[in-house]
Amino acid sequence: MHDPATIDPSGHEPAHSLRGECWAITDASAGNQRQALALAERMGMPVRHLVLSLRAPWSWLSPRMTLGGRLALPASQRNAFAPPWPSIAIGCGRSAAVLTRMLRTLTDGYCHTVQILDPRIDPEHWTTVIAPRHDGLIGANVLNPLGSLNPIDDAWLADGREASPALGDLPRPRVGVLLGGPRTGIRMDADYAQHLAQHLIARQRREGGSLLVLTSRRTPDAVKDVMRKTMHGIPGLLWTGPDDGNNPYPAVLGWADRLVVTPDSVNMLSEACAVGCAVHTFVLGELPAKLARFHSSLREAGLLHDIDDNAPAKQTPLRETEAIAETLRKRLLAA
Repeated sequence: MHDPATIDPSGHEPAHSLRGECWAITDASAGNQRQALALAERMGMPVRHLVLSLRAPWSWLSPRMTLGGRLALPASQRNAFAPPWPSIAIGCGRSAAVLTRMLRTLTDGYCHTVQILDPRIDPEHWTTVIAPRHDGLIGANVLNPLGSLNPIDDAWLADGREASPALGDLPRPRVGVLLGGPRTGIRMDADYAQHLAQHLIARQRREGGSLLVLTSRRTPDAVKDVMRKTMHGIPGLLWTGPDDGNNPYPAVLGWADRLVVTPDSVNMLSEACAVGCAVHTFVLGELPAKLARFHSSLREAGLLHDIDDNAPAKQTPLRETEAIAETLRKRLLAA
């Protein structure tokens, strides 16, 4: 019988062979934290999450400026970024990039340094760089997943269903609607929301079912107002923030028969595509070039569809995090 302490959450057994800690280094960004922790927790090692911020001028020049070492951090954070050093450090975001880069020097190459997202300088400054395919970054030490890293697998979805069993009683098809917010090159306002709502209501009237609508911190109030009017008399739920209770995001993904996701967020689209149901989006206007490449890759893989397309109810889920963790485990063992 195996000792549970030696088995990682994916069922692999490398933890007894991988020595030391895994650090996940991020700033306060929820998106950066989600990616770094999703990968770190797959490594089968003790995980330490460091939420660190940089002082000027390091914050201006990250990850180019590494002189000064720990002086880049506020005094209150320096004791956290100190020996004993980890065997592997996984960073996500610009602030983390300078710290993971420093670790390679501070540990004389002992620490396997991993940076998620394009660091905008030569990837050879890290042991491994993980940059999504649409970034266009290529290198001998660069891994190129199609989407962003995330924790979603069958067990995660089952936990979501177990946490909110009442959603399973809603009429089918249960359509999860994930709303992001505006970003450079993408308008998301009341007009966009009105058009989206018209498509959602028209299909609900044809097919029945329920709408499970979730906003994010980036969703404008005007969009929330449109959705409140849209949901009047429609079976389902609308969550617009903590005033509506705990965020039912895991439950919505767990119970959804279909997902509709606004086009602005690589993370949201990647997580939706990890579920295994049909994923749709609604685009008004031209997408920024990098985001357009990501959408195109998802469509070519049969993972993303226009809002009114009759897509297959089930699709092969996009789950790349475990494969990347396995690659890193092998590299650590071979070092």
